[in-house]
Amino acid sequence: MSATTYTIGELAQEFDLTTRAIRFYEDVGLLAPQRCGPGGRQRVFSARDRTRLALTLRAKRLGLSLNEVREILDMYDSPRDTEAQLRRFLGVLGEHRARLQAQLDELQANLDEVREQEAQARASLVRAQRLAALAPPAEGEPDTLPNADTEPPAAARALAPLR
Repeated sequence: MSATTYTIGELAQEFDLTTRAIRFYEDVGLLAPQRCGPGGRQRVFSARDRTRLALTLRAKRLGLSLNEVREILDMYDSPRDTEAQLRRFLGVLGEHRARLQAQLDELQANLDEVREQEAQARASLVRAQRLAALAPPAEGEPDTLPNADTEPPAAARALAPLR
């Protein structure tokens, strides 16, 4: 019984990748196809390579680095020690989760600051609209804008460093 094999084109089509991406994964050591044909130019991927590619893409969607992916995949090629493999995998996932949480916290802080700036800008706009409604400019007189020599525009004041 012969083992199932795949061409680079078949894997590219199945996983919606370019052949260049698959060659890149080979170059970084995630895949190791056999070579055949004249000069060994044709790649023949095994079921193992196909599984490694599927796991690589899943790990990439999780945001793991290719080094982390390779480390995890290579663990499964070594003699089976399921407990050690699972502990390392949990360690990698925990480190990754912590990095993502830090990024999420930073994004949340940025969103909070944006919301605060929006609220200040809205309040300034309401004040400006009320002033304009109370004292419309006289004929030929410019709208009530801050004096460029003495006062920055409201938008610039909103972006000034907090004290």
